[in-house]
Amino acid sequence: MGREGIVKADANLIFLTISSIFIGCLVCSNLIFQKFFAIQIFSLSLEVSVGIIPYPITFLCTDIISEIYGKTKANQVVVAGFITNIFILGIISIANWVDATSWSPVDDKTFNRVFGLFPPAVIASLLAYLVAQFVDIRLFHFWRDLTRGKYLWVRNNFSTIFSQIIDTCLLLGVLCLFGVVSWDRFGDLFSNSLTYKILFALADTPFFYLSVWLLNPQFFRDN
Repeated sequence: MGREGIVKADANLIFLTISSIFIGCLVCSNLIFQKFFAIQIFSLSLEVSVGIIPYPITFLCTDIISEIYGKTKANQVVVAGFITNIFILGIISIANWVDATSWSPVDDKTFNRVFGLFPPAVIASLLAYLVAQFVDIRLFHFWRDLTRGKYLWVRNNFSTIFSQIIDTCLLLGVLCLFGVVSWDRFGDLFSNSLTYKILFALADTPFFYLSVWLLNPQFFRDN
């Protein structure tokens, strides 16, 4: 069986795998985002949330799904990610509500400090996620139609970068509005986060090309 036959036979498995990576990165980013760290990229020193490490991968996943499986499937994965997020946040809320035993390695205070759900932060995260992901999918197909299906790098980068601007602005805006983050930190956090996301978007382009080459070799023969 050739590569085309293998890909066709395993299309559903590949879709589920990419979707699982998407949801895993999304949930992980929302669980760990309260910790901030400094990262050095060339001459740039950026202070960003650790949630930014897995989150940009979600845009690569939706771009791959959009390219291979279409807009409808990509939208379905975004909705599934939202539902999963709500479910897990509910479980964490219950876990935070019940009292720890006297011998529990993690006491109530520590658990609440790490996993305590501050409503504005949750609202900001989910709002930014939904808007940015749906914008990314629509822009991806806009650029795909505009370039008549050519130039993978155009739709991959332009859709992701623009949607990341929206995501970062919405997230930090809501956090600042509700006092989770002070307004005087907005500028630095916005520029640092956006710089990281743009660099990641550019860096993931080869992986996008590799994924399309593996899953849709016909593209490279037609172009």
